[in-house]
Amino acid sequence: MLKALIPFDGSDNALRAVDHLIHLVRNREPMTVHLLNVREPIDAWEVRRVLTADEITALQLSEGDDILQPARQRLDAAGVPYVAEVLIGDVGPTIARHAEESGCDKIIMGSRGVSAIAGLLLGSVTTKVIHFAQVPVTVVK
Repeated sequence: MLKALIPFDGSDNALRAVDHLIHLVRNREPMTVHLLNVREPIDAWEVRRVLTADEITALQLSEGDDILQPARQRLDAAGVPYVAEVLIGDVGPTIARHAEESGCDKIIMGSRGVSAIAGLLLGSVTTKVIHFAQVPVTVVK
């Protein structure tokens, strides 16, 4: 059985990637699905002044979990089983590393996310994942 990683940031393109995966699962063979949200580390001294490292981590994990909810709802409604996880790190390399460590056969992701700064054709995270990934990356527009 194939393993697919869906990096999810809550954007419309990320939702389309989830819909694409659901379509693949319905029309072909079953897949093991890994749903992932990656949070950038918070290094701002203003935040570290009022929150401990553990409180910051808990806040980031909670925010990541909230962002995953629309994808969870779509996968649940389609009856597609998945494993969801929130990680903290440099987003592009963390996605690529997680795919490798989890033994994923492919990554399916949106072309651009919610970042205010994006590439002309592909978002910067998508470009980094394509660069770092050791598995095929399907980009959904």
